Amino acid sequence: MKDYAFVPETRFGIWFLGSETWLKHVLEVAIADLVRLIGKDEQQAYGTIVDVGCGQGKSFALLKQRFNPQKLIGIDADAEILQVARNQAQADGVQVETLLGTGAAIPLPDNSADIVFCHQTFHHLVEQEKAIAEFFRVLKPGGKLLFAESTRAYIHSWIIRLLFRHPMEVQKTAEEYLALIRQAGFQVPEEKISYPYLWWSRSDLGLLNRLGIKKTPPFGQREETLLNLVAFKPQA
Repeated sequence: MKDYAFVPETRFGIWFLGSETWLKHVLEVAIADLVRLIGKDEQQAYGTIVDVGCGQGKSFALLKQRFNPQKLIGIDADAEILQVARNQAQADGVQVETLLGTGAAIPLPDNSADIVFCHQTFHHLVEQEKAIAEFFRVLKPGGKLLFAESTRAYIHSWIIRLLFRHPMEVQKTAEEYLALIRQAGFQVPEEKISYPYLWWSRSDLGLLNRLGIKKTPPFGQREETLLNLVAFKPQA
């Protein structure tokens, strides 16, 4: 295995992650689904939210709007991208603390976060077991992990291999990601799990379905391309 904690993105990937397509069709959709999974009864005022792998900071305004945290922290392993995130936060009028680090070595103390938000970051991490242990460590007892991730079926597809860069040897199925999170100590109720099958996550970008050539396979009869979930660190 190569000697780095994460795999940096391609030039195309960096451009795409700053685009309106990414914001509207990927990020906003994922956050809306995670909010739905949390449920109205569990939504509350939050103290600290940590965005692990914040990238260019497109999520900051959305997290502020949806959760209104007292403190928002963005972490990324790329210093240049982190500066872009700071600029985005300033443009959006969102106060954010930014830290240089990776998911496998989060520069925060134990039990310091109410929410860890990890959106389309985990598949870039080489040391995934260390990362999920770090998420568990920094969350307060009763804290939430908001996890939205592409699975191996999507990351290994031809279009993603062509345009983006990832550590292919660590990619996992939805079931394997779920098992990893539970093995780390998180509680993940079945009703807090979602398997979106969005058009952009399919190898043909959903074209055959839109043309009526191919029907969308139902849940249980397809290999899932996306996994969204809300996991909980047990109360002490």
